Amino acid sequence: MEILERLPEEPQQPCALALGTFDGLHLGHQAVIKAALREGESPLEAAVFTFRRSPSGERLVMLGTDKARLLEEMGVKKMYSMDFSELKSMEAEAFVQEVLFARLNARRLCCGADFRFGRGKAGDAALLERLCAQAGAELAVLSPVELDGEKISSTRIRQAVSAGDMPQASRLLGRPFGFTLEVIHGNHIGGSKLGTPTINQALPEELIFPRFGVYAAWCQVEGERFYGVCNVGIKPTVGSDRVLAETWMPDFAGDLYGKEIQVELVEFLRPERKFDSLEELKAAIKKNGEQARALTTGRQ
Repeated sequence: MEILERLPEEPQQPCALALGTFDGLHLGHQAVIKAALREGESPLEAAVFTFRRSPSGERLVMLGTDKARLLEEMGVKKMYSMDFSELKSMEAEAFVQEVLFARLNARRLCCGADFRFGRGKAGDAALLERLCAQAGAELAVLSPVELDGEKISSTRIRQAVSAGDMPQASRLLGRPFGFTLEVIHGNHIGGSKLGTPTINQALPEELIFPRFGVYAAWCQVEGERFYGVCNVGIKPTVGSDRVLAETWMPDFAGDLYGKEIQVELVEFLRPERKFDSLEELKAAIKKNGEQARALTTGRQ
C-alpha cells in the first residue's frame, strides 16, 4: 500500500475514496472502507483519505502504523494520511472540488452518514451528494453500525479501554485492542530476579492508555502468536518514570530488543499494585500467567 502524507502535485489515477478519521478502524469504519473496495464490482483503485490525529484532539485508539497495516490487509491500495491543521481552513466545497476531485481524482466517495468536513465542519453528506452529482461521481453514504442498540464510535471504545473492559472494546473494534511498538530496555528485574523475562514497550502519549493493571494478552512475534501477561502502568513495585506495557510470554525465549512487537489485550486480570517484596510479585505474576493461559485458550 502506498502512503502519502502530502497532497500530490499531479492528479492521481481514478479512485474510490473512503473518507474519515478512522481512529480505531472499528466495525463502522470498516463498513465505509468496504464500500470503497467493492471487490470485483469496480475498476477503481481503493483509497482512504484520513488524518494522522483526530481533529477532536482525543487520544488515539490506534497508532498510525497499525492503521496502515490493517488497511493494507483489507485491500486498500493507497492511504492519504494528512495533517488536519493543513486543511482545516479550506471551505467545504473547495475541499471536495480542489482536493478530492482535482488532486486525488476520486470518482466514487464513501463516508458515514455523520461525516463532516471543511471549515467549521460546514460540509455534510447532502453537500457531497450535490457536488458528486455535478461532477458525475458516485457517492455511498453508510448508515451507522450499531452494537447493543447504540452507534459504534471511537468514543465508546476509548471508554471501554480506559475502564479495562477489553471484551467490550474487542466487540466494538471487531478485533482485540492492541498496539505495535518497539521493544526497549527495562530494569532487567523480570529475567534476572523474578525468572519471568519480559519485553518493555513505552506507550506514546497520543495513544489512549488502558486502565492500569495486568491483562491476559496475545503477542505476535515473527509470525507466531504467544499468550502473555501484560502489565500496563508505572510498575509501582520496581518503579518506572513512564507508562510501560511490560509483557511476559511464558512459552517464548529470545532477544526482541529493537523489534516491533504487536500486543493485544484480551482481558483485565487485576489492578496494578505495590507488593511488599519481589517474592510476592513473582508469585502474583506466576498466578497471572496461569490465568492468561486459561483465558486465551480458544481465543486465537
